[in-house]
Amino acid sequence: MLLFFIVSFLASIAGAICGIGGGVIIKPVLDLLKLETVSTISFLSGCTVLSMSCYSVGKTMLAGERRVALNTGTPLAIGAAIGGLLGKQMFTAIKGLFENQNRVGAVQAGCLAVITVGTLIYTLHKDKIKTHSISSPLLCVLIGLVLGVASSFLGIGGGPINLVVLFYFFSMDTKTAAANSLYIILFSQLASLLATLLTHTVPDFRLLTLVLMVAGGIGGGATGRVLNRRMDNRAVDKLFIALMVVIVFISLFNTWQYMR
Repeated sequence: MLLFFIVSFLASIAGAICGIGGGVIIKPVLDLLKLETVSTISFLSGCTVLSMSCYSVGKTMLAGERRVALNTGTPLAIGAAIGGLLGKQMFTAIKGLFENQNRVGAVQAGCLAVITVGTLIYTLHKDKIKTHSISSPLLCVLIGLVLGVASSFLGIGGGPINLVVLFYFFSMDTKTAAANSLYIILFSQLASLLATLLTHTVPDFRLLTLVLMVAGGIGGGATGRVLNRRMDNRAVDKLFIALMVVIVFISLFNTWQYMR
């Protein structure tokens, strides 16, 4: 049981610092350890990310910090919420195609590996890539929709995809992108959780495990928020790149493991 707390706590620290939510670490690590079924891990990971993002965004708003660009962040979040519902339905549909849940895990792990590799390549070369400053609410909603679908389906809460999108389409620096990413994650994960509850598709889980993971998420979010304020953009970038490398290898191993 303690392992669930430790994974959630450490992942949420990194998630709060980099704006990746923590689910992109929690999901593949718990898949690797095979502590629960694929569906249960996705659900628990989503709840943990929701608790961490709720704490982080709430503290940011109460502190009066202006890192979240509400004019673009809110349409992105609305799109992400809708995408979260669609992503949940996609996960349920693909799950129904396979009798063996491990195949669903292989699909998730494979997709995560591909996305993370793309994110890593972009991050390493982002200084050479021309960025944009989109302000159209409609485009923001559509971009948020894609982010929500991906994060909900993969059970990662948003992760590295959000940062690349915020870098490229909105020309945000690393720490600003992190704050806006957590804002988007909050909405997409809330929508995904509500969809799970309303459709009565909550997987079997142990209540103590959920409590420990949520506690780890909030504790990690609080710690990560403090560390983020003490780190500059370069340090956050280095941590983000290191995490992406680790996640790629874990995801590739999980894909192979689930396909056996």
